[in-house]
Amino acid sequence: MPDNEGDTGSEQAPIALDAMGGDHAPDEIVAGAVHAVRERGLSVVLVGAPRPLHEALTRHGAASEIPIVRAEEALAMDEGALASLRRPRSSIAVACHLVRRGDASAVVSAGSTAGVVATGRLRLRGLTGVPRPAIAVMLPTLPHPTILLDAGANAEVKPEMLVQFAHLGVAYAEAGLNIRRPRVALLTIGSEAEKGNKLVKRAHELLSTAPGVEFTGNVEGHDLLTGVADVIVTDGFTGNVALKTMEGAVRYAFGELREAIASSTTAKIGAFLQRSRIRDLHRRLDSEHYGGAVLLGLNGTVVIAHGAARAAGISAACDLASTLVRQGVVTRISERIATTHRPHRLW
Repeated sequence: MPDNEGDTGSEQAPIALDAMGGDHAPDEIVAGAVHAVRERGLSVVLVGAPRPLHEALTRHGAASEIPIVRAEEALAMDEGALASLRRPRSSIAVACHLVRRGDASAVVSAGSTAGVVATGRLRLRGLTGVPRPAIAVMLPTLPHPTILLDAGANAEVKPEMLVQFAHLGVAYAEAGLNIRRPRVALLTIGSEAEKGNKLVKRAHELLSTAPGVEFTGNVEGHDLLTGVADVIVTDGFTGNVALKTMEGAVRYAFGELREAIASSTTAKIGAFLQRSRIRDLHRRLDSEHYGGAVLLGLNGTVVIAHGAARAAGISAACDLASTLVRQGVVTRISERIATTHRPHRLW
């Protein structure tokens, strides 16, 4: 683990930003880095091909503000996990190496999720007692976000892994959201204990007796945004489908709202009178506001921004990564796993 993890007594090492990953790389990535440095006061280093990055920084007048670390290759957005082996000098691999070496405090990438997960596992390694990392996302519930994991790192899991995800989520909720006793729920097709497939039923049994887990039972898809739990665990396949369904529903709802507002003068006047509340709601439901997902369970902080993220989303992702480092989330997870880990056959 890097020496700068959670170190609030010394200057934090820069965020290693994968400048070649994402649908709008490198221009939007560079713009996000400039915003993070100038508006948020963060320290960022760009990782990627020097020439286009220098040109993009020059357009922002920031060539002397943000350093560049050369990376010979980049993972394409459609490349999967095996690309991490085929491209050992990719921008995400170099960024992970900087963290492992202690020259960066965290990694941020909007690149291929499968590529980021595989490269992170290969370059940073998992924490002792954590055989598989999990992707954690914050759902926009009130009064504080709900953590959903796994959101796509592990499509197939064992019941014991869902218990492991619960511990990861609890540590994240404690350190990142300052929740004293996070409530943990299991996502399935019914609230009753006997609902679900064999995986979910066995996971329910294990979670019910898991030490250090405040398990409240099962939740269904319609409970995800109600705040009934602080941490919701599921397999990566189900979690990813649920997350993207919610994102699509939000986009649809706001599209319909815009059409309704534009439909009449009365609607426009009403929207104008409620503009601050509409703006706040849009901001709360905007996935870019949260900065992305966190890959938990590795010897380092890794934030995965949305593949379509623009400058604002990249800046928010850098801010999230910096916050996680200051809060010592990796250390908190390591400590929790060390005190609760019991050997299981998870593979």
